[in-house]
Amino acid sequence: MPFAPGDCVKGASLFKTRCAQCHTVGVGEPNKVGPNLNGLFGRKTGQVEDFQYTAANVNKGVTWDENTLFEYLENPKKYIPGTKMAFAGLKKEKDRNDLISWLKEATA
Repeated sequence: MPFAPGDCVKGASLFKTRCAQCHTVGVGEPNKVGPNLNGLFGRKTGQVEDFQYTAANVNKGVTWDENTLFEYLENPKKYIPGTKMAFAGLKKEKDRNDLISWLKEATA
């Protein structure tokens, strides 16, 4: 099942509890354990300046959009074998839709 628009308020809450410890989203905010996600949509994997990605992430060559993120966020290690992202994923489609909907607004 592909991405479907979700609830941005719930997506913001998911980001805060599941993602914010490793990622930032604002313009000019620093990278953390994970890269800053500002400008995520339309960017290829492994392209944030000053962030040390694994070769697997750099070489994946996928452009992030709603559907690639929907698949990735279900199981990051399956989508990009060799990634250093420790996040196990969001198994519920609704959670992924909510998070991606919020990310579209927060990272634009």
